[in-house]
Amino acid sequence: MNKMKAKHTTAHVLETGLVAEKFAKDLLKKRTLKHAAVIGLTGDLGAGKTTFVKAFARGLGIKETVVSPTFVLERVYKLPKTSPFSHLVHIDAYRLKGAGELLGLGWDALIANPKNLIMIEWADNVAPILPQKTIHLFFSHKGGDKRNIEIKIQK
Repeated sequence: MNKMKAKHTTAHVLETGLVAEKFAKDLLKKRTLKHAAVIGLTGDLGAGKTTFVKAFARGLGIKETVVSPTFVLERVYKLPKTSPFSHLVHIDAYRLKGAGELLGLGWDALIANPKNLIMIEWADNVAPILPQKTIHLFFSHKGGDKRNIEIKIQK
């Protein structure tokens, strides 16, 4: 099994946004899955996960304001017709007590639809249910506004 890694250090929220937008555009070019694409984000509170998702959504062409689904668990955004995906599904698993609770959100249907692009914050809370080809992003604080973002892609 081949893995691809990329590491980024950002010194400002705008730099984090640029990394996210580029990642979104690169992902759209490489679309080859027969099921939903899943991106799992892991990191401490305030490490930049939601900031990354917001900029990622801009990179996909989403015009509406993307907000954290912390209290509703899931938000769905329609993607432009030019995208190989039809929806960005943004899930916040912070309040979930395990992978089984994700099933209550209709996980099986979400993951089966190859037109869905799913981003899960706090992916470590639901790790056992994530597909093998999940793209993992790890966020960490490095003091002040500085962040490390590590992207791991299974090939």
